[in-house]
Amino acid sequence: MTAQPNVIPMQPENPSLTRLRDLVEQQWLTHGPENAIDGLRLTRALEPSGTIRALYQTSFCIVLQGAKVTAVGESAFHYRQGECLLASVNVPVNSRIVQAAPDKPYLALSLSIDPAMISELLVTHPEMAYRGPKQPALVTAGMPDELYDPVIRLLRLLDQPDDREVLEPLVRREICWRILRSPLGPALQQIGLKDSDTARIGRVTAWMQANYQQPFRVAELAAMASMSPATFHRHFKSITRLTPVQFQKLVRLQEARRLLLSDQEVASVGYQVGYESPSQFSRDYRKLFGAPPGRDKAVMRSSVAIECGV
Repeated sequence: MTAQPNVIPMQPENPSLTRLRDLVEQQWLTHGPENAIDGLRLTRALEPSGTIRALYQTSFCIVLQGAKVTAVGESAFHYRQGECLLASVNVPVNSRIVQAAPDKPYLALSLSIDPAMISELLVTHPEMAYRGPKQPALVTAGMPDELYDPVIRLLRLLDQPDDREVLEPLVRREICWRILRSPLGPALQQIGLKDSDTARIGRVTAWMQANYQQPFRVAELAAMASMSPATFHRHFKSITRLTPVQFQKLVRLQEARRLLLSDQEVASVGYQVGYESPSQFSRDYRKLFGAPPGRDKAVMRSSVAIECGV
């Protein structure tokens, strides 16, 4: 008798994931990527993407179908259906949708997180405070089962405008609580602790994002974080995977590309984002994007997507 090969049966899909995936697609088709809930972004793609340049805010992303890879510095994070990525501080990234097809599109949602809400939860529940090793700016984990229900209820509020004003803050608070109690919790807990290294670096990266045109001295940034320059530089690189100079350069160049997409003149864009030398701006731009600003402006609308959130 011929031996039959071992066949590993397919595992049934999580029904909560199925419900959320179907709801995301429905709401994307109805509302598009942006909608009435602040900080909620839905993504649907029919094919793998080119490089996506983005500045991630404090937020988390759930992939419901397909797969994506996001890189910051030399670190790459792969996440696929049923997995999450959490960004604990503002950080510039490169990402690509690597699995998508017309009959099985990439589907994901991202939601911004208010660090003040995390701080409030930790004040009332101090036992949750994480005191372990520093967590990096980006972490991934499987989607916690307890998180599906509040996320589904948040999405359904898009069709319930009369309820949204009252219920949205409550659902967002529940989502934060569920994340705090999940494997993603340690990274999120750190941003809610005012004196944690992550929270201090997070305040600096938020300032750098808002003031990217301004020159800075590391000593000034270190003082903002209440650290010595050497300690600040070490923690900044540990958390963001970038040096402060690399961080500023990426933010400037991503903003330059956004300005070029909005039909700004190439000659003025470098100055607008803080460069004093047009030749240095062109060199840095070419190194990051593979072409000088003028040539890139002519082709990037069709070749590279630019994303605003996780």
